[in-house]
Amino acid sequence: MEEAGRKVPLVELRHVSKHFGTGEARVDALRDVSLEVHPGQVVALLGPSGSGKTTLLNVIGCIVEPSSGWVGLDGEVVYDGRWLRSDLRKLRLEAIGFIFQFHNLLPFLDSTENVSVVLELAGYDAAQARRRAVELLDYLEVGHRRNAMPANLSGGEAQRVAIARALANHPRIILADEPTAALDSQRAGIVMDLLRKVATEQQAAILAVTHDEKIFDRFDFIFHLRDGRLENDHAETGRTRS
Repeated sequence: MEEAGRKVPLVELRHVSKHFGTGEARVDALRDVSLEVHPGQVVALLGPSGSGKTTLLNVIGCIVEPSSGWVGLDGEVVYDGRWLRSDLRKLRLEAIGFIFQFHNLLPFLDSTENVSVVLELAGYDAAQARRRAVELLDYLEVGHRRNAMPANLSGGEAQRVAIARALANHPRIILADEPTAALDSQRAGIVMDLLRKVATEQQAAILAVTHDEKIFDRFDFIFHLRDGRLENDHAETGRTRS
């Protein structure tokens, strides 16, 4: 998709700021942040604790309202001084997938049910939801564990089920908060390879908050945040393209 001769990013922020509290208690979590992420890109958000990484992810995910600025998602302006959509829950359900450091699978549902429940919330009937869930688990190479309960999954398997859940509604934007922190190097590599596969094959944009140095070379670009500001005007390249 193009607009005025340029590719339209899936995620675009212009001069976004976010503060909490007022007066002496005010905390500026984000300060004049502008960035773009395009289809097929896997991007990292790096920075020390308290730098604003999670707040930025939550702004992009339409969970936290900015104090000022402009936000565009998948070619649609969703925030311009105020939310321009009244149905943010629907927007999140349809356009955005969330992956967390800990898989947060429902312990009383098996792998397939953990994925299909999201689809049923989105309006799929039970049979459709189950077919889509099984398709995703197979795609992420964990289909053989489709009937396993979360307590019986390895860390890598559980994370792949969580990724399947995040992909359930074909989101164009995937937000990951420390997705490999709980994994060893081999499993972290598998997760990043899967995210790369999704970005490439589905032309999704993936943004990951991470401190995990062993995966830095897996990113197309790396944005550095400190005290709520982007330290680099242009993100550095995370990996070498062939």
